[in-house]
Amino acid sequence: MKHPIELTIQEPLPGAYVWQLLETDEQGESPRLLRRAFDAADNYETALSAGQRALRSEIRQRAEPKHQHS
Repeated sequence: MKHPIELTIQEPLPGAYVWQLLETDEQGESPRLLRRAFDAADNYETALSAGQRALRSEIRQRAEPKHQHS
């Protein structure tokens, strides 16, 4: 079963927005950090857009068939 991924945006300092992807268990609990922005964005919308791109990338990676080695 796949675990849900949550995108969150935090503002650790005024005007500095950081996205992060958290993977949770099947009940949406016990979050574990998957990925996080390297640098803070100047506004919420920019951080959200970057976080959404990272989320889509993570989903694509998980959807790709795994290469099996013989």
